[in-house]
Amino acid sequence: MDGCLLATVLSLLPAFLGAQGSGDDSWSMKVPPEVRATEGYPVVLPCSFSHPNHTPHSSLLVAWRQGTTRLFHCTTHAGQQACEASPHQDPRYRLEGNPREHDLSLRINSAALQDGGRYYCRVEVPGHKHASYEDRMGTLLRVEAPPRILSLSVQGSEDSGFRAQCEVEGSPLPDIQWVSPDHLLEGLEVGRPPGQGSSPSRHHAVSQLPDIRPGQQYTCSATNPLGREQATLYLLPPRREACPGATGPPLLLLLSLSLGAKALLLGGVGVWAVQGRASSGPICRWR
Repeated sequence: MDGCLLATVLSLLPAFLGAQGSGDDSWSMKVPPEVRATEGYPVVLPCSFSHPNHTPHSSLLVAWRQGTTRLFHCTTHAGQQACEASPHQDPRYRLEGNPREHDLSLRINSAALQDGGRYYCRVEVPGHKHASYEDRMGTLLRVEAPPRILSLSVQGSEDSGFRAQCEVEGSPLPDIQWVSPDHLLEGLEVGRPPGQGSSPSRHHAVSQLPDIRPGQQYTCSATNPLGREQATLYLLPPRREACPGATGPPLLLLLSLSLGAKALLLGGVGVWAVQGRASSGPICRWR
């Protein structure tokens, strides 16, 4: 065998085995390097093992962790088929495989974006020296989701100027575009809004559109390979009506969301009015 080919095969061998034992070379374990899931649907993380000391009468301890966090563990007692989980176990996790048949596969119900990450399976055979084994390489779970527009808002004032802000979520991370009725607009990516986490989430993005004008319509469009979602904002021009004691004209917003063939209206079709109140005198409302 060619020396380069041999070196390549040897370098890939640990990734194929992907596991380590507690001093016993007779273990073997197989896991896939990556599993993809769709948000809201169940997903199974395969894991199988073999060990010469494992007999139908052996007790088995099974555990799964995500990173350093243990998510699931159960015990198959001698003479029993079922793997008994803790009473406080999160019901979203359950063992899909049968440890008696060397199958430790884990099922996650209703996968969520935060479930994405690297998972490791582990098995122990109590009563046998060095009889424990854990997947070393791990299985990377990628949870995918179509774009969602979480919020569309306007910030600023008439004195400082108005800007629109669009917050989106999805995996892969959606691409955000701003569109007016006749051309594309250039927005600014600003990350997560202040107060919603110390570091940006890999599934969230925020874009701002500066210098928006009353009387104009602006659409935020979020796109990834799984779909597209749009939200449209119309900034009404201020109505300067005489109203004794009023502090200033209102800003009215009209928001709507489009989900493919469905239409989702934010607050019905939300029309928000800012009311002015004087320290004394009548209250004026704009409608």
